[in-house]
Amino acid sequence: MQKARAAARLFREKTVSIVFLHITTYALSQTVLPVAQGIGVPIIIINMQPAKNIDYSWFNSLGDRALMTAEWLANCQSCCVPEIANVFNRNNIPYHIVTGFRGEEFIEHELTGWIKATRVAEALRSTNIGILGHYYEGMLDVYTDVTRMAGTFGSHFSLIEMDDLVRLRRNVTAAQVQGKIAQLRQEFDVVPRCELSELERAASTSLALDALVKEKDLGALAYYYEGLPGSEYQDIATSMIAGNTLLTAHHVPVAGECEIKNVIAMKILDLLGAGGSFSEFYLIDYEDDVVLWGHDGPAHAAIAEGKVKLVPLPLYHGKPGKGLSIQMSVRHGPVTLLSVVEDARGKVFLLTAEGESVSGPTLQIGNTNSRYRFPIPAREFSEAWSKQGPAHHCAIGIGHVADEIEKVAALFAIECNRVC
Repeated sequence: MQKARAAARLFREKTVSIVFLHITTYALSQTVLPVAQGIGVPIIIINMQPAKNIDYSWFNSLGDRALMTAEWLANCQSCCVPEIANVFNRNNIPYHIVTGFRGEEFIEHELTGWIKATRVAEALRSTNIGILGHYYEGMLDVYTDVTRMAGTFGSHFSLIEMDDLVRLRRNVTAAQVQGKIAQLRQEFDVVPRCELSELERAASTSLALDALVKEKDLGALAYYYEGLPGSEYQDIATSMIAGNTLLTAHHVPVAGECEIKNVIAMKILDLLGAGGSFSEFYLIDYEDDVVLWGHDGPAHAAIAEGKVKLVPLPLYHGKPGKGLSIQMSVRHGPVTLLSVVEDARGKVFLLTAEGESVSGPTLQIGNTNSRYRFPIPAREFSEAWSKQGPAHHCAIGIGHVADEIEKVAALFAIECNRVC
């Protein structure tokens, strides 16, 4: 008991994020409860046997009862799992159980997943998310309770004035603009139709965005603004996509249309190493049974199929003005979709699905346009996803990481609903 209490003090002093309780033999719950009480973090009960099974013939031939008891207890991990679970349940202590045997791939996958999820949760709790401008008017699904998001994820939200971006862009030098244009050419496939004046405009705004991120210590940004025709504000608002895409590829995800919930989803996927590109439903190809998702940016260039194209748009889609946009498809192969959802009662939960990015024709309209196939028919997927009540945007990452996302949700004590 004294050692248990000392361990609990150590965990509190070190402000641990998660505790792994490795059961090596039968243990009385009274030696476990003092450790679990008061630390206030999830506990992962590792119910791991030393081998896949016991050699019954060898065991039964031992003869020595004391030795047999010792070997029996060495394989007796499962014995006290229900006892510990019972005590934790009755004392409202959060926990999860990982069951298997030493050397099993499943055990390694699960424990690694919990460690990754913990790192994501800790990073999100210390992330400063900027909100620049205002919501896209009329997109009621995008509007959110920022107080609840802060309470759920522990992130800080900074309300930023467009004047800050104006001020920072006015300080940009001609030499900096040329350096940023060089970066644009290095990281994007800049099509010849891009006029120099548009590249300079995008470069200036990109530099201002970089400075804003540094000045406000931002780990993510949600934005939308229109501005009056001919104003400096609109000049900035119509030249942000290239810079936002660069930021997103360099681990500062940016969500357009001030989609705060979705930039959190993008940040989670980025922290998991899966990318996280801004996207929305486009259409269903019933012939090929795929769903097309895309958006006019920003994208996550690090997960593109090939190099991202920087293209001019004479008119933005659903927005005023013109300027440069990006065109890409998400890398072919396994993908994971993620949405942060706020339901009718204000409850926040995660919505995820695993599928595959597949080759085929897309709309060449200066967007992040991709084709996705899921384990269920496209028609069923579209309905099942929509009935969960997410906003019409979602974040898309590469790889299948829904297991890790479920663990992230568990660490924040929220639900994670999985489609197909």
